[in-house]
Amino acid sequence: MRILGIDPGIGITGYSIIEADENFYELINSGSIQTDKTRSTAQRLVELYDDILEICRLYSPDEAAIEQLFFFKNQKTIIPVAEARGVILMGLEKSGIKTAEYTPLTVKQVLTGHGRATKDEVRIMVEKFVTLNKNTKLDDTVDSIAIGICHARNIIF
Repeated sequence: MRILGIDPGIGITGYSIIEADENFYELINSGSIQTDKTRSTAQRLVELYDDILEICRLYSPDEAAIEQLFFFKNQKTIIPVAEARGVILMGLEKSGIKTAEYTPLTVKQVLTGHGRATKDEVRIMVEKFVTLNKNTKLDDTVDSIAIGICHARNIIF
């Protein structure tokens, strides 16, 4: 099964394409969509929407998994992230891709065994499932891979 993992954001959205079956996970591609801060919110959302449609067209995922808003420490960013999630969900729906949503707590629980895992602990577990490109430095990209793996583990096992 081909899964598109997404860590949504208005400035940076991490994405990954994972091929998964019962005993095998392969990272096909991963990266980030980074919108221009000098553009209006509407322009950035259109850019994000168009990029999600293009990723879906290029990789034809069977399903997608996206981080769900659960609790936000930074109240200033919750609305832009919610708007970004909205256009991403619309793009996935427009592309006909079934989508699951997972809280950060659930993703950490599935990958590490506890919901309060650090970014480093999540990265270590992601690296046990797939080989990361040496250029995979953004937490948003690693988080998208973790979300994709979480979904794979939920539907395969």
